[in-house]
Amino acid sequence: MALLVAGVGELGWTVRVSSRLRRGPLVTAGGTALRRYTTGDEYLHRSIVPTMHYQKSLPRLPIPKLEDTIRRYLAAQRPLLNDDQYRNTEKLAQNFQSGVGKELHAELVAQDKKNKHTSYISRPWFDMYLSARDSVVLNFNPFMSFNPDPKPDYNNQLLRAANMVCSAVRFMKTLRAGFLEPEVFHLNPAKSDTKSFKKLIRWVPPSLSWYGAYMVNAYPLDMSQYFRLFNSTRIPRFGCDELFTDKKGHHLLVMRKGNMYVFDILDRDGNMLKPAEILAHLRYILVDSAPPPDFPLGFLTSENRDVWAGLREKLVEMGNGETLALVDSALFCLCLDEEPMRDHIHISHNMLHGDGANRWFDKSFSIIIVKDGTAAINFEHSWGDGVAVLRFQNEVFKETTERPQLNPGTPMATVDSATAVRRLEFRLNGTLQNSISKAKENFKSAISKLTIAAMEFKKGGKEMLKEKKLSPDAVVQLAFQMAFLRQYGQTVATYESCSTAAFRHGRTETIRSATIHTQRCAHAFLQQPGRYSVEELRSMLTECSKYHNKLTREAAMGQGFDRHLFALRYLANSKDMALPSLYQDPAYAAINHNILSTSTLTSPAVRLGGFAPVVPDGFGVGYGVHEEWIGCNVSSYPARDVEEFLRCVYKSLDDIFSVLEGKSIS
Repeated sequence: MALLVAGVGELGWTVRVSSRLRRGPLVTAGGTALRRYTTGDEYLHRSIVPTMHYQKSLPRLPIPKLEDTIRRYLAAQRPLLNDDQYRNTEKLAQNFQSGVGKELHAELVAQDKKNKHTSYISRPWFDMYLSARDSVVLNFNPFMSFNPDPKPDYNNQLLRAANMVCSAVRFMKTLRAGFLEPEVFHLNPAKSDTKSFKKLIRWVPPSLSWYGAYMVNAYPLDMSQYFRLFNSTRIPRFGCDELFTDKKGHHLLVMRKGNMYVFDILDRDGNMLKPAEILAHLRYILVDSAPPPDFPLGFLTSENRDVWAGLREKLVEMGNGETLALVDSALFCLCLDEEPMRDHIHISHNMLHGDGANRWFDKSFSIIIVKDGTAAINFEHSWGDGVAVLRFQNEVFKETTERPQLNPGTPMATVDSATAVRRLEFRLNGTLQNSISKAKENFKSAISKLTIAAMEFKKGGKEMLKEKKLSPDAVVQLAFQMAFLRQYGQTVATYESCSTAAFRHGRTETIRSATIHTQRCAHAFLQQPGRYSVEELRSMLTECSKYHNKLTREAAMGQGFDRHLFALRYLANSKDMALPSLYQDPAYAAINHNILSTSTLTSPAVRLGGFAPVVPDGFGVGYGVHEEWIGCNVSSYPARDVEEFLRCVYKSLDDIFSVLEGKSIS
């Protein structure tokens, strides 16, 4: 998973929205005269600097030196292997470095020099996602839920849905007009995040603009994924799926009770409908008395990708091609769910997978809103990572909570929704009906195996850890290592996702947070607490923090080892050559069998996020480190006990904070 935005996830986004709504010209829709906004009212803000101003001059993702990659790989393997295993892996790695790996690396560098418009990892990473044949549900799609609107009256399904749809469309229009603030990581915002600097940098040629930002300690981020946010769908194909985008689509896809509806949300000139009209159309859908379909098509998007590809071909043969095209080209999917949420666990299950009938998991993203106004984003992961989705979520949350387009007393427009809104119907034969029923069985079987549990640690958080000069992320990652050791007596492969969006077409890199330092510290806390003084334990915590910070910096700068080794293996496969012995080593398979898959996310817009484990015997660990508390949202399959794991995480954090307070542990 790639939800972590290292050093980026906690940025606050500035949104400037005009509160003045000017009346636009009259146009006719559904036989009723309606007023549209003028285009100037349809933007979230108008950035001084054009949205893609920095894109052309972004630095290219570096290919690490092969000797550095091998050194980092062996350092990550050391805590996972015994001495004999390590010696064997070391020998294989050194032979790879001086032999076939050297040749592959040279060819990878040569290819990269010929493709300066992109990054060396971009195509292999897209292919990795799109050629995976497993269901996207649980295996790839994560969710991020919105915080509730601080104004209780706005936490209403219809009102919140309409406001979020309005803000989503405004985001899209702002992006496509080039008015969206560029994504920039400001190390010194007093210099770089100012109107005067922006007025200056806009006149710097795009081919040089990155360097101008760099001079004031600002780091523009890649925004090449953003165009896939809207009008986009992952289409199943045999062997390798296709990413489809059609900007001509002016309609929204809405799902309720497994039924699918569309209505134009933009007119033929691209102007957004009046918010009161959107409100009326959504209400029409919410009160529609149509029964749930006997064979909800949404289940098919949860199937094995080759199975789904074959069934899609059958759907087209049955005359459903134009209807499927409406689904594929819709701006995005809005899922209106019936059941109110009981607690965080219920929210996680609903937003991660739901009932399967009221989802189209292939859309680039879906906004899900339930009866009580609880909302979340579920997104398909092949097209992009958390940076783009989080920016979108932050902007939508900020506008809908601070400057909503609609209020509780807003009257609905008098429009002919029965004409404007179309409920989609599909022609199904017996084979397709049976296949949908089978997909439903497979879906229910898969989600029945998933358990989700949550934990909140209220004895301290980011504030105290920073006072002690410790990395908050390093401490929580150490707590996961301690917890797994306490529960299972092992140190295992651990994956923490880190964005490489500071580079053109960067995706993610892995922080390998299980290290010799965390291993030694975990053993000291758990197995020999009486042997070490509080000062010695504090010293170990400091070592863990320093090393984790080093790994994080390296990963964010494209200097990990995972993507480099992955690209070399991809190149070897593309040449149909024998798989190098490094990749046949059981230790290589083990380190890529990520039992602890972790990702952190902290944002004012986000209530919680989550994803399923990436291996059957693993944990999917979503977490956030807040100023005064730490939260975890963790999933597992039957092979692991997630509730006991969280009890062990809590105990580990408790021990760490006790030591930081000068108390001994037992």
